[in-house]
Amino acid sequence: MESCAASGVRRPRPTAPRPAPAVVGSSAAATTQEDVVTDRLELDAAWLSDDDLELTRDRVPMVYVIALPVRTNAHGLVTHVGLLLRMMPDGTVSRAVVAGRVLYGERVREALLRHLERDLGTMALPRLPTEPQPFTVAEFFPDPSVSGFHDPRQHAVALAYVVPVDGDCEPSQEALDLTWVTPDEAVSESMVLDMTGGQDRLVRLALAHVGCLP
Repeated sequence: MESCAASGVRRPRPTAPRPAPAVVGSSAAATTQEDVVTDRLELDAAWLSDDDLELTRDRVPMVYVIALPVRTNAHGLVTHVGLLLRMMPDGTVSRAVVAGRVLYGERVREALLRHLERDLGTMALPRLPTEPQPFTVAEFFPDPSVSGFHDPRQHAVALAYVVPVDGDCEPSQEALDLTWVTPDEAVSESMVLDMTGGQDRLVRLALAHVGCLP
């Protein structure tokens, strides 16, 4: 609000020049927003101690996101599926999809970007819509007979997505390896034998969703 001088004359208050607004969708705007999100999430990453997390897992279902990275051709058809090799909660080494927890205060899209970057590297360039829609919801239980999706640590509810990636992918952090296979190879008997905990079912559901299940 402008102030009035003693003489009664209203004088405009000097203001500093405003920076030009970033164009929505520009790389500068996106980078700034993602940097803020990343910084906040890094600060909040330890929102529960190991003991508190263990206690929570014993009493509350955990929310997860799952992503099957894919390569597509010029017509948008899936040509290859990316499968990680990682140590699973049950102690086995399995081919698996990208997966991880949603943190408190974190949007689902932010969680997907964070876990894709963690497992595929910073140059993966995933294509995510503004409001991603899951192709299925998978429920993991300590008892494998309940749903067929098994996680011995917890009851987890996972929102599953198919995510096209355009950049260079390299396994990082917890992932031991990343292999690109065709849809036929992804559901082959030899590949299914390398998957545990219901990972093979997730791959089949994802391929059926995009219309390329052999």
